[in-house]
Formats: sequence, structure tokens, C-alpha cells
Amino acid sequence: MTKSELILRLAEQNPHLYQRDIERIVSTIFDEISGALARGDRVELRGFGAFSVKERAARQGRNPRTGESVSVPEKHIPFFKSGKQLRERVNRRQP
Repeated sequence: MTKSELILRLAEQNPHLYQRDIERIVSTIFDEISGALARGDRVELRGFGAFSVKERAARQGRNPRTGESVSVPEKHIPFFKSGKQLRERVNRRQP
């Protein structure tokens, strides 16, 4: 599901709200989650899951084309861990 599909679905479920207001709400939620992760905070949505930032240490890599050793700097990667209720709901749909 894309962001625009999410907005359309929410608009269908909430006909009393304007679509532009729903767009603003969804964008604000995503911006707040992104901002918290950028600050290094953890975001937990009960029943859904938790967003956090994982650190990958600097390492020596290898260029596959030339075989030359390459220095790869440390990185901070966004990480999502699904909550128990979400996992159970997803697994219920599987045959």
C-alpha cells in the first residue's frame, strides 16, 4: 500500500473529514516518526510495532569488480520490529 492509497482508504472510512486534512494528518505522523528516528529515539505503536535505529559499524568491504579493498563507513539504519498483535493478525490470514 502506498501513502496515497492509505489516504484514499482513510478518506473512504471517514467521509466526514476532508481528504486534504487526512493527507496532512498522515504526513504529520510520518514526519514525526522520521524526526524521532533522526534524533535517535525509539517509536513504539502498541499492537503494531516499534521503529528504532540500528548502528552498523565501519568495516572493510571489497569491490566485487576489481577485488580492491574499500573502507565502508558506519551507518545508522532504520529498523522495524513488528508487535505481537500484528504478527498474530498477519499469520491468521495465512492458509
